Amino acid sequence: MSEPLSVVIVGAGFGGIGMAIRLSRAGVRDVTVLEKADDLGGTWRDNVYPGASCDIPSHLYSFSFERGRDWSRRFPPQEEILDYLRACAAKYGIEPRFGAEVEEAAFDEEHGLWRIRTTAGEELTARALVAACGQLNRPAYPDQPNAFAGTAFHSSRWNHDYDLTGKRVAVIGTGASAIQFVPHVAEQAAQVHVFQRTPPYVIEKADRPYATWERRLLRWAPMLRTLSRANLYTRLEARGLAFVTTPRLMRLVERAFLRRLAEQVPEPGLRAALTPAYVMGCKRILLSDDYYAALNRPNVDLVTAPIERLSEHGVVTADGRERRVDAVIYGTGFRTQGFVAPMTVRGLGGRTLEEAWRGGAEAYLGITVSGFPNLFLLYGPNTNLGHNSIIYMLESQFNYIVGCVRALTRATYIDVRADVQNAFNRALQRRFRRTVWTSGCRSWYMTAEGKMVNNWPGHTFAYRRATRRPDPRDFRVKA
Repeated sequence: MSEPLSVVIVGAGFGGIGMAIRLSRAGVRDVTVLEKADDLGGTWRDNVYPGASCDIPSHLYSFSFERGRDWSRRFPPQEEILDYLRACAAKYGIEPRFGAEVEEAAFDEEHGLWRIRTTAGEELTARALVAACGQLNRPAYPDQPNAFAGTAFHSSRWNHDYDLTGKRVAVIGTGASAIQFVPHVAEQAAQVHVFQRTPPYVIEKADRPYATWERRLLRWAPMLRTLSRANLYTRLEARGLAFVTTPRLMRLVERAFLRRLAEQVPEPGLRAALTPAYVMGCKRILLSDDYYAALNRPNVDLVTAPIERLSEHGVVTADGRERRVDAVIYGTGFRTQGFVAPMTVRGLGGRTLEEAWRGGAEAYLGITVSGFPNLFLLYGPNTNLGHNSIIYMLESQFNYIVGCVRALTRATYIDVRADVQNAFNRALQRRFRRTVWTSGCRSWYMTAEGKMVNNWPGHTFAYRRATRRPDPRDFRVKA
């Protein structure tokens, strides 16, 4: 076996590519990025459905050390984000090893090494293992009887070979992906049945293309890009007050939402079906300028009756009605709480992360897990946001992990103390009591038992402050 690497990174999305660049800039050269797919990009590689774009403004959706400077629109479309990430990797010489899916990573306590095995049987060793697997990469499907004989696919596995023109289509789910692709499907299909379990809050996106003069000005005036980025960050962070400290502020936004809904959906029955019965922000708030207009089309039918099963020819609801369709598109989101799945990760004593997380995933600062030395998570438990750019959170994690990797030059391994992790997570769960996410709804942010495992219950600048450098007192160190 070859000499151990300093760091192995699993995943080549924003987290993995950014981490590799940050380590390189810190002087750590022997870094390998393993990617199971045949290209980098993570969620922006996988989600190529019609209308796919980001709901964070362009100038804030890029690394601070490599700011995007030629976005075509106020909100970046999928293909531009992917091109941006490819350009970052090329500029900094990051060359992921594609087609390398990690099957298992086990910690060798005696030597302080992670022993990593891919599904192809390749074995690597590394002083540090960084899991950059993301939260939104494994499609979730409904758990119901399914005998459908037509074409079916998930939005993140879009079948571009299937022509929707003139077809009868069922869209199951009304989440962040569905509200983007439904308007495009409605323009092509003869009939679209949109099956909604719970209505989302959909607010104005106010997207538009940049004029040629704006693009030129922003391309060649870095100070303007800096000011735009700072302005966007400050405005979005201010919204965090309504999520994490003062949920009653959401009532003001709810009233604006209801006025806009009344303007865009004049039919009372449809409008009632689209009106949420929970506090705004409890579930993910969605942005769209054309979703409600699509639901007003004569060829679009919003169905709120629960789905009982998929028959050979269509979708059968609990009222016994069968809607016959040619294709089913799942807009049902992702399995968000595995964090490193399907990879098996074994720490001290052979214990797996799955066993450690049986009561719901948790980590210290969302980055390190007690009993799993020299393992670092990107976009781990309790680091998702409802109001600002996840890239800001990732960069905070990059800085912290670089500090930990540097510490490994003077130690065999470092392992966050169990009491430190437990105290952090007890305090974290207490903080959720005052947030909008615990106001009464069920969401993908929490486990079936109600433990909040995805979101950060605070401001992003507070997270940046908490992760600016690792505190040696938080760790058990083996020399």
